[in-house]
Amino acid sequence: MPARIPRPFPTDFLFGAATAAYQIEGAAFEDGRTASIWDAFSRVLGAVIGGDNGDVACDHYHRYRGDVALMKELGLDTYRFSTSWSRVRPDGGPVNPKGIDFYERLVDELLGAGIRPWLTLYHWDLPQALEEQGGWTARETSERFAEYALSVHDALGDRVTDWTTLNEPWCSSFLSYTGGIHAPGRFSIGDGMLASHHLLRGHGLVVDELRRRDPALNLGITLNLTVAEAADPAKAEDVDAARRIDGQFNRWFLDPIFRGSYPADIVEDIRAVDPEAVARFEASVHHGDLETISQPLDALGVNYYHGEFVGGTAPADPPLPGDAPTDRVVGSPWPAGDGIHWYERGLPRTAMHWEVQPAGLTVLLERVWDEYAKDAGTALFVTENGAAYDDERVVEGGEVRVHDADRVEFLRGHLAAILDAADAGVDVRGYFYWSLMDNFEWAWGYDKRFGLIRVDYATQERTFKDSALEYRRVIAARAIE
Repeated sequence: MPARIPRPFPTDFLFGAATAAYQIEGAAFEDGRTASIWDAFSRVLGAVIGGDNGDVACDHYHRYRGDVALMKELGLDTYRFSTSWSRVRPDGGPVNPKGIDFYERLVDELLGAGIRPWLTLYHWDLPQALEEQGGWTARETSERFAEYALSVHDALGDRVTDWTTLNEPWCSSFLSYTGGIHAPGRFSIGDGMLASHHLLRGHGLVVDELRRRDPALNLGITLNLTVAEAADPAKAEDVDAARRIDGQFNRWFLDPIFRGSYPADIVEDIRAVDPEAVARFEASVHHGDLETISQPLDALGVNYYHGEFVGGTAPADPPLPGDAPTDRVVGSPWPAGDGIHWYERGLPRTAMHWEVQPAGLTVLLERVWDEYAKDAGTALFVTENGAAYDDERVVEGGEVRVHDADRVEFLRGHLAAILDAADAGVDVRGYFYWSLMDNFEWAWGYDKRFGLIRVDYATQERTFKDSALEYRRVIAARAIE
């Protein structure tokens, strides 16, 4: 076989990995931390596979120094983590000194290892006490979020320059308040719409305040985005299905952030289904809200896992669903999802039944850059991308090994897709693999493993998988072959 020509990354391209507080920290009720909506939801009968919860998770709260040492061994330039609102301001109340001290120690450990901290303020763990006061359907939660964010900045603003407001607001609104699939598990189109708006308003309030405090900060938001394709572009119903998925998943958040408006076609689609929900939503959008939401951003995080191949008629052989098969009955997160069906197209699939389509990442980055980010002067970062596979631990020559060839190819394919986008002129400046280590995978519990590092949950032993070794090699070479 001829040797493959290395494809270099720019010298300032950031190689990272990502995690989230509830998924790895554990210490759920230590040092003043109180319940989040995920602590409550994971205790709902049948909501999480195996009845799992994040009480211990990866015990990162106690093992962070060793975990940072592993990051350094991996060669990471940067580490994306989230702070726990319930740890920093338990029950949404005053600042908890022991809680914020943990993140000070973590940031200092990262900086000491030469790793750039990339902080996400909200990764789905609203204090349960605030949920009981209305959660994200209450306008006041936007203000409470800003208060919490400024408390984190008070402590870490002298050392952290990269700030992400929200992670995947689609998940923490429609998946959580409409589909009931994630915490807090509500089933309401109107609640999902209100939650989405108040999340975005909170984002805007935080960007405005942090920009006032320090114009040099790198401020952004992370959205999970997809490429929605019609099963048959010649069929109007298939094209319309793709339009509705794109509108409810991508444009519902991109448009208000970059254009200061919600997509009118989707508003009307939902109005046809639930006019009362739309009336509630429209009443919640106050004068000035969209100006607050559409603050200029330095960075847009793009989370990409798979595309959507959809049509308007039910296929004879539909693909397996990608949601956790929990015992609890759940609904659809798509307010205007009637008549949308997913199709099989013969692509490889992960253990989550998600398609593997690296070329979709190139298409997505080009689209977001051309239609939104370029004119706004906003750089793109791939802040999550990863795959769950059924990894197996083996002992070879007395050493523990984890052979995950599928994840190695997934990683290489998506890094190549980023280079393809960069070659097309997209300003994409970094990649964060999801996840640094195996962890609590929301409704899947501990049933699925995304990590570069295997975690034995019984012993908390960490083991580099082959994918971690490959990522280390790519980072060291700053190139893929």
